[in-house]
Amino acid sequence: MYITENDNPRIEYLRDKTHKLTDSPGCYIMKNKSHEIIYIGKAKNLKNRVSSYFRAGQDHLPKVWKMVSNVYDYEFIVTDSEFEALVLECSLIKQYKPKYNILLKDDKGYSYIKVTNEDYPRLQAALQKEDDGARYIGPYTSSFAVRQAVTEANRVFMLPTCSRKFPQDIRKQRPCLNSHIKLCMGVCTGRISKTEYNHIVDQAVEFITSGSQDSVKRLTEEMNEAAENLEFEKAAKLRDRINAINKAAESQKIVDERVKDTDIIAVAQNAEMACASVIMYRDGRLFDKSDHFLGEKMESSQMLEQFIMQYYSGREKIVKEILIAEDLENRQIVEQYLTQKAGHSVKLLVPQRGNLVRLTELAKANATEFISNKVGRTRREVAALEELSKALGLEKPPRFIECYDISNLASTNMVAGMVVFENGRPCKKYYKRFSIKTVEEQNDYECMKEVLRRRFENYFEKSDEGFSIMPDLILLDGGKGHVNAVAPMLRKMGINCPLFGLVKDSRHRTRAVATGSGEISLSKNRSAFNLATAIQDEVHRYAITYQAKKHRKNAYQLELTKVRGVGDKKAAKLITTFKTKEALKAATVDEIAATAAVNADIAAQLKQVIDEMS
Repeated sequence: MYITENDNPRIEYLRDKTHKLTDSPGCYIMKNKSHEIIYIGKAKNLKNRVSSYFRAGQDHLPKVWKMVSNVYDYEFIVTDSEFEALVLECSLIKQYKPKYNILLKDDKGYSYIKVTNEDYPRLQAALQKEDDGARYIGPYTSSFAVRQAVTEANRVFMLPTCSRKFPQDIRKQRPCLNSHIKLCMGVCTGRISKTEYNHIVDQAVEFITSGSQDSVKRLTEEMNEAAENLEFEKAAKLRDRINAINKAAESQKIVDERVKDTDIIAVAQNAEMACASVIMYRDGRLFDKSDHFLGEKMESSQMLEQFIMQYYSGREKIVKEILIAEDLENRQIVEQYLTQKAGHSVKLLVPQRGNLVRLTELAKANATEFISNKVGRTRREVAALEELSKALGLEKPPRFIECYDISNLASTNMVAGMVVFENGRPCKKYYKRFSIKTVEEQNDYECMKEVLRRRFENYFEKSDEGFSIMPDLILLDGGKGHVNAVAPMLRKMGINCPLFGLVKDSRHRTRAVATGSGEISLSKNRSAFNLATAIQDEVHRYAITYQAKKHRKNAYQLELTKVRGVGDKKAAKLITTFKTKEALKAATVDEIAATAAVNADIAAQLKQVIDEMS
């Protein structure tokens, strides 16, 4: 989005002031007409950075455009280094809490691990303590961490999660599926004594509170003792439990002795807003999680950097190792700041493979889930748009996607369909159909150019709600030839919108995304691939349905013109008025005569032809 004098009458004054700025590092402080601070930023070169806000023709993200539109004046503070500018920026943001900076609001609550007060206790996640005689472990600030820990303990120790009551329901019903697939020890069979069961629950609680290594050590001692006492059945059960814990430690992300005291941070965003998720490991196990709504989105690594600075500036203890899902432009400077504040070395790591990548993916998934709840979209839909955005090199995930397809039978009944996906879902109220008007012989490139030209002529005229929205992404059902045919025309019309083609394979399935010079594979981006396929399938269905409908309509019209005295205009008038074949057959001779402006004899002949239509 471009900033003009209509958006901010002070823009020329701000440009002139910026010409005199120093090239030194420092902080800039944007203020509105009421002299309130609305944004604080840092720069390695103040003149270059501040100029980018007010430069003519500079394209801004919506959040930046709003901020610049409200800037009345600005101040600046020169520093000796970029590091000092970073520290000063963090301090000023914390002090003034400007409207357009990232201001952390986390999704905190308190949760407990509950050991129920029963003869055969259950492990459950609880949001609050109750006066019910149960044992509560906690509080934990993350319900996520509690649910994960309880699920893992129930699975490893094969504790029952069904609704049956024990000992009342022992031997009253057949064992459930969980018992058959070894996810439950089968208390309902009566083979487990109350004493043995409670001992296993104690082991599960120890596993949750102490971690897998301590649990394995304790269980190994019990197993060896049982073997020495010739209690081989008991020793075998303990061996299986140890194996289950070790297997769980290999596959799950809750306990990981290799990740001692570590924070894992990732940012997710949709077309308009962003969220950061911090997953905390302490002593080798998942300890807590916090989600932070970041408001309107900005460039991803810039958001991550600002979040890290704000998040750790308010914390007394900082871990030695922080895993991040993507690299930062100023990573070394941020490390220097965190090291100085913590009093020990702090490293920001971007894992590339293995278990650490799985942990950053977990943080990303949680941030995506949080933002999907905010916007009423599924995590899969949010992830698909973000994946597609990164694969195509877009500045932001596209909110409105338009896709076009041409359908014809040789050079007859040439039509096109336009479908719109909003936030990853079909938005059928904005679908449009086009009958090709200027292309007489089959030429998909020219047909596509006509359709896009007519669509954006309507955009400039603002005559239709469906055409009044500027899409964030345009997709054409076709390869690079379609893109190269349409792109120059759009540039000439002043339409600066990302344009790509959707390429199909020999089986008519989506294969890749076409640019003007080549193709982009989506094979490694499953969510983005599924979205692109859904869009291409939908636009093909919509276009071919319209083409078939028009073909039938033309066939009816041709039949009507066989009646002497009925030409194309009279036949078209009948079809347009009655709209459907059923309505046309239900019309009386008098209604046909009045509509087509013919006499009774011709109307009677028309009625006979209509009744004989299949």
